[in-house]
Amino acid sequence: MTDDAPTRELDDLLDDIYLGQERVTQAEIQRRAVAQEVPAELLTRICALPEGEYALEEVAELLGGTAG
Repeated sequence: MTDDAPTRELDDLLDDIYLGQERVTQAEIQRRAVAQEVPAELLTRICALPEGEYALEEVAELLGGTAG
């Protein structure tokens, strides 16, 4: 596993969640992350997001991804 693996995993998760969607709620992002069994460190960051809706670029920036 390389240092880019966590970022790649986050980007893949977000790409899947945002397919055909402009904005997604924090709760939906969290549900999908749990369903995809993301690493605990990433799930902790997702759970720490304030409630609300996020565009892909917003959530990627907040979580440290490169999607957008």
